[in-house]
Amino acid sequence: MSRTQLLDPRVSRAMSALSAAAKQGLGDPLLAELVVIRASQLNHCAFCLDMHLRVAREHGEREDRLQLLAAWEETEDLYTERERAALALAEAVTVLTGGFVPDAVYERAARHFTESQLAHLVALITAINGWNRLMVSRRTPPGGHPS
Repeated sequence: MSRTQLLDPRVSRAMSALSAAAKQGLGDPLLAELVVIRASQLNHCAFCLDMHLRVAREHGEREDRLQLLAAWEETEDLYTERERAALALAEAVTVLTGGFVPDAVYERAARHFTESQLAHLVALITAINGWNRLMVSRRTPPGGHPS
């Protein structure tokens, strides 16, 4: 099997189920897309970026917010405090600097999300990091996702 072929269908179904459950439990499709796009930027996953940018646009996300997402910390007027807390958590879980998520980052997110929503947010970040690693390691090019 070539590195660019898609995953075994059983793996893909399991990963898709995790992603769908996490998104559903979070209950905010635009926020979910911002989080997965940011993690995908950090992980340099062209396949996931291409797919989730398209999905975010379909959900009505504004172009200026998508274009400046990599610099979200410097653009205070574009993202809500809730979104900023989720993005900070996404970065901390994705990068795991020092081997853990800093307490301040987690506590910030906990102020904006219920316990259940926070669990789903962490699951969503975990799922996209898994997807990113699967796609990047296989060098899956952008554009190969279903429309």
